[in-house]
Amino acid sequence: MEILGDRKFVEVPGSKTHELPPLLVRTSHSPRRLDRVMEMAENLIEQEEMLPAAPLSAGLPPHERERRKIDLAINLVEQYLGLVEHWQWGDSVLEWIRQCETTFDSRLDLRHLLSADLWPHAGRSSFVLLLEDKHVRTGSVGLEKAVGMRLTFRQPPPLKCFSDQFLIYLNATVAHTAYQTWAGMSASPVSSLPPERFTFEVVDMNLDRV
Repeated sequence: MEILGDRKFVEVPGSKTHELPPLLVRTSHSPRRLDRVMEMAENLIEQEEMLPAAPLSAGLPPHERERRKIDLAINLVEQYLGLVEHWQWGDSVLEWIRQCETTFDSRLDLRHLLSADLWPHAGRSSFVLLLEDKHVRTGSVGLEKAVGMRLTFRQPPPLKCFSDQFLIYLNATVAHTAYQTWAGMSASPVSSLPPERFTFEVVDMNLDRV
């Protein structure tokens, strides 16, 4: 076992670099019916009374109230699209982890690294840390939040299922809690995978779309 700072790393037998399955990233940056999503956002604004009621905004010109409503709707849609993008990354990462577990289990020199009854060992969250250690480019997506979002939702719900509070304030907290709970399910102590001993490709599946 190697210890660097407060991080513990499992000892991988030999000195060769192990190739892991490619991480296939499937994301869609815009929904097929953006007009429908915008309509859901406008309905949410009315249902949650995010704008002052008519008596309180008597002095506000109708066009100004409509402009504020559209601005709020755009903000909610942006928050929702960011949530969906995180979910899509999380879905790709969890599928990659499953493939990595199969790879580890099929190789005698790697199989013991995932055994929870041996110490040190690597847990499923060790693969997320490996992605972070390898500096995988995710844009504005946080990997832990992405995995937490995927753990929370099997499929991304439509915007109308969320409250404005969840979209604007709560989604990051919920995703963080989900990830930490999931990461803590492995028997302690859990060690990291040494990034220099593993290699893999990150494939953006959107590049193959016509």
